[in-house]
Amino acid sequence: MFANKIVPTIFAALLLCCSLFAGPETPRRIEISASKFAYSPNQITLKKGEPVVLVLRSTDVTHGLTIPDLGVDTTEIKKGKDSEVPLTPDKAGHFAGQCAHFCGAGHGSMIFQVEVTE
Repeated sequence: MFANKIVPTIFAALLLCCSLFAGPETPRRIEISASKFAYSPNQITLKKGEPVVLVLRSTDVTHGLTIPDLGVDTTEIKKGKDSEVPLTPDKAGHFAGQCAHFCGAGHGSMIFQVEVTE
């Protein structure tokens, strides 16, 4: 009878200890492909305070990504080479981004949207 009560207590204590001493979480990685003249996906949703890494990849020519209100400014996303941008949003809202490297006639229409929730 005593063992039936103590085993669940020990198990709960071990779970608590493991969660207290676990290292920091690995940031979520979000892969974004850039090509003339769009991002895929072209919008993402993040949580305020959650660290992420934007993994930017070009499929054709050099592109960039700037999201001024979130402090993102990557001017060279080269074809075949990943650019990793760490990001931890510190405010909620809707934020607009765009290509930061002239990539051709449709450059102005290459936009990106980020929604940050509480």
